[in-house]
Amino acid sequence: MRLERLTYNKIKIFLTFDDLVDRGLTKDDLLSDSLKVHQLFRDMIEEANIELGFEADGPIAVEVYSLQAQGMVIIVTNSVGDLEDEEFMDEDYIEMQVTLDESKDIFYEFHSFEDVIQLSTRLTNLSIDGGKLYSFNDYFYFLLEDNLEFNTENIIAILAEFGNPATITKHRVHEYGKILFNKDAIKEIYKYFIKK
Repeated sequence: MRLERLTYNKIKIFLTFDDLVDRGLTKDDLLSDSLKVHQLFRDMIEEANIELGFEADGPIAVEVYSLQAQGMVIIVTNSVGDLEDEEFMDEDYIEMQVTLDESKDIFYEFHSFEDVIQLSTRLTNLSIDGGKLYSFNDYFYFLLEDNLEFNTENIIAILAEFGNPATITKHRVHEYGKILFNKDAIKEIYKYFIKK
């Protein structure tokens, strides 16, 4: 589990599916209103309090973005309302408004361009030549959309050898990052750096 403060009242939590399994949960469990899910959010809020000084006083809004075969990004917003309301002063009580969104895109982060070059060799061998490549804050981001014709687990396994699931959204990278290849990123990288 990775935590990041976005604003004074908003944090981002990245959970891998292994993190969920370790806690005895599945992605579908997050849709239910079970005690396990409430305990997971209590644990996450407690860890965020310790690591980031984030305190959830009262109701919180929770947005869950499921990233295909990678994990989940959870945005927690502390929507502090009327502090006079005694109902929210009980620290065992967390009122959650949960929104769930699932993405079929694969979005990975790489520390060096050399990792991306090595990735291009492996994906080219599988006849995968698409994707977009961005640079943002000294990292490289590879986005593979419309991957329905490929075995997603195999692609994720290869990507995981060279990088990590991105914990920021593709929209943020697209808006603030620099696009290096708008299409056919793997094909172009392979052509310029490997095939020669």
